[in-house]
Amino acid sequence: MFADRRLYLVAPARPGLLHLIEAAVAGGVDLVQVREKSLSDAALLGALEEAREVTRRLGIPLVVNDRPDLAVLAEADAVHVGQDDLPVDAVRRFGLPVGLSTHAPAEIEAATDTDYIGVGPVYATPTKEGRPAVGLELVRYAAAHATQPWFAIGGIDRTNVEQVVAAGATRVAVVRAIADAPDPEAAARELRAALG
Repeated sequence: MFADRRLYLVAPARPGLLHLIEAAVAGGVDLVQVREKSLSDAALLGALEEAREVTRRLGIPLVVNDRPDLAVLAEADAVHVGQDDLPVDAVRRFGLPVGLSTHAPAEIEAATDTDYIGVGPVYATPTKEGRPAVGLELVRYAAAHATQPWFAIGGIDRTNVEQVVAAGATRVAVVRAIADAPDPEAAARELRAALG
């Protein structure tokens, strides 16, 4: 499911989410994650169910951040967790594929039981406040050593995506570069073109 995906949108569950997903997919996004930590469980489930309807209609997998329980209820395709979240083997008990954030070579090497990994944050980003950027060196490391599909993530946008690709990334995940763009479809198209 992940090997043939190239452009991954991580989107907050905010007003306009469905329009954002539709525009992003029209521009070339082929994997969508909903990441939201501020909503109640009931409100988040409602947003996930709406996102699932849109992604299903568009033929795009939906990933839920951190919450395998809500992912199952929303009939999502996968769950993404961080190093400090539920362990991958625990998430697997929910019967869904699992992605994992990695920030160091040792974490990439240890992530053998995941379906994909995120590698970053490549550049500093306010969506991961307090987490230092890992830079292009970790992208190069992932290109040489990762054994599963991986997505470079963190501060990637049209001004630096070529550098990330040159370092060995064939897949990228973005948040603000598409979600905060005046024209999300055009932003997605530009990023997708840079991936070749």
